[in-house]
Amino acid sequence: MRTRRDGGVVRAAAAAAAASVLGALASGCTLARLDAQAQAYYESTVFVGRVDCARPCTAPIRVAALRAEAPPDAEPEHEVLLHEAGGYELIVRRGDYRLLAYADDNGNRRPDAGEPWAQLGVPMPVGASGTGVVAALDMVLAPAAEAPPRMAPAGARHSTQAGAVRSLDDPVLSAEAGRRGYWSPMDAFKADGGNIHFLEPYDPHRTPVLFVHGAAGSAQDWRAAVATLDRTRFQAWLYQYPSGAAVRSMAYLLYWKLLNLQLRHRHESLVIVAHSMGGLVARTLLADHGAELPQVRLLVTLSTPWGGEPGADLGVTYSPAVVPSWRDMQPDGPFLQTLFTRPLPPQLEHVLYFGHRGGYSLLRPNHDGAVTLASQLRMPAQAGARLVLGFDEDHTSILSSPQVLAQLRTLLAGHGPRGDQGGRVAVSYARSDGLGLPGGTAMLLLQPLDDAARGEAPMAVALRSVTGEDAAGPVAPGRYRASLVVAGFAATPQATDITVGPQASARLAYTLQAQGTLAGYIGDDGDSVARPAGSWRPPHPSIRIRSVSVEGAGVSRRLEPATGGLDELLSRYVRGEDYARGAMFSFVALPQGRYRLTIVADGYESYHAWHDVVPGRPAPYTPIVLQRRRGASDPG
Repeated sequence: MRTRRDGGVVRAAAAAAAASVLGALASGCTLARLDAQAQAYYESTVFVGRVDCARPCTAPIRVAALRAEAPPDAEPEHEVLLHEAGGYELIVRRGDYRLLAYADDNGNRRPDAGEPWAQLGVPMPVGASGTGVVAALDMVLAPAAEAPPRMAPAGARHSTQAGAVRSLDDPVLSAEAGRRGYWSPMDAFKADGGNIHFLEPYDPHRTPVLFVHGAAGSAQDWRAAVATLDRTRFQAWLYQYPSGAAVRSMAYLLYWKLLNLQLRHRHESLVIVAHSMGGLVARTLLADHGAELPQVRLLVTLSTPWGGEPGADLGVTYSPAVVPSWRDMQPDGPFLQTLFTRPLPPQLEHVLYFGHRGGYSLLRPNHDGAVTLASQLRMPAQAGARLVLGFDEDHTSILSSPQVLAQLRTLLAGHGPRGDQGGRVAVSYARSDGLGLPGGTAMLLLQPLDDAARGEAPMAVALRSVTGEDAAGPVAPGRYRASLVVAGFAATPQATDITVGPQASARLAYTLQAQGTLAGYIGDDGDSVARPAGSWRPPHPSIRIRSVSVEGAGVSRRLEPATGGLDELLSRYVRGEDYARGAMFSFVALPQGRYRLTIVADGYESYHAWHDVVPGRPAPYTPIVLQRRRGASDPG
């Protein structure tokens, strides 16, 4: 490993120490091409969306991102295979793109006449503002009179759709794949993606246990745990991801996969078991999105570096190339400094396991062979855990220790199948104009009306919108006021009072009318490091917006932020009212046309952008990043 010439012996020793410490976390190190990989990773953006079918799709679905200026038969920037309709992810460099999706009925890995297809333009300077994710890029496949656009034969050969069934011996889940995902995260994401894999078809009568590996690890690290799982009550799910990518990116990817699995299977409970850095991924997921995943009731972490790794500082400072996830392991870095600022959901139990079979030296305190005890036992992590247990195991042996696995089996015994503890809410909807339903997801809002729960925020349940019917549940017995939110549409009736009883269902029916909408939010700009590809940028926590306005198509509207929470914004959308609060805004019932959006906020340059509004076609969902005014202090 090279060191910087101006560092002399001290820096060379520091670099060697960094390599030694980080090598303990992930052996088999090679830094070839890592610098280019990391640079490409930070300059790229991940597109996410859902592909649905206007009629049932029986063939695999392929989704490709092609540069807007690419000629016919061009190779895509990135292309993925889905074994069934659902969510997809594509990683791309800067530029304008068109997305093409098609059902590969004849299996020749290219779009042909007669095959259902759809395309979507994404005309934006991807990555120019540091945006990690562009979401809501939804498409609905349907037969068309014209043939689909041509493109080069596709290369993807395994499904990246959540729930793909694989053997634990599959190369995609191998230790070699795990190492590739650590040292070459961009290549790994393009070749293998990141996914939740099943070992057998989904069984609604058994509780899923999701296993999340650590840095340079793989799904195969969980062989012993999977072998001892009570398969009469539980089913194993395995999250395999490129662990060299940033933790926030992989946490958002895990959220996206779990959301799509919830839409597909409606499982009532889920347990997450995570090792090492996987614990950071799982906690970030639950802190950011736990309210949207209420079925997650137990988190078990093993040997997680809650306080980071001092060697990561040395690696970031002295290594000639830096694995992106090293930055998240820096004890004083922005990721770990803010890790515990957001609490875990109240319904969740956290159990913390740690290992203490390691060593001690003057240069390195007590550790498990990779992570120090001080890091594993960081006080905020202990304070938030229901149970903390230590084992005489090292960083690797804790995964196969009979004592650890016995404790895990006992713990899981109390989180098995719960049975129905509430009713269901069946929802159906159709467009007023008789056209096809939109892709993506709808949101059912359930506002409690019982005296004991009056005043609580509504529960939001994601639904598949393209099917015309779906069901939410289990829902706790009680009285609710139900409303439906579908981006780009107004739903009638606006609100319906329902009663949900034990083992009973309520039924709702809506009519959707296309309307023009323009909605978005101001993203947090507080990170000192570039926003990595695939990372979710939360709304700005403290920005002071003076006004948000739109002009165009004979319309001129201006909003000043009001008080209230996200539930109020959604309620205003249902009532057909414009609204802004905090960092978010929404304009509804806009005629079709081109609009100029203007945002004025304290401490920032005024923001101006043009948007095309088409009723029934919501714009991609991506944060707006404002530019700080020169010399302005932090508005928070």
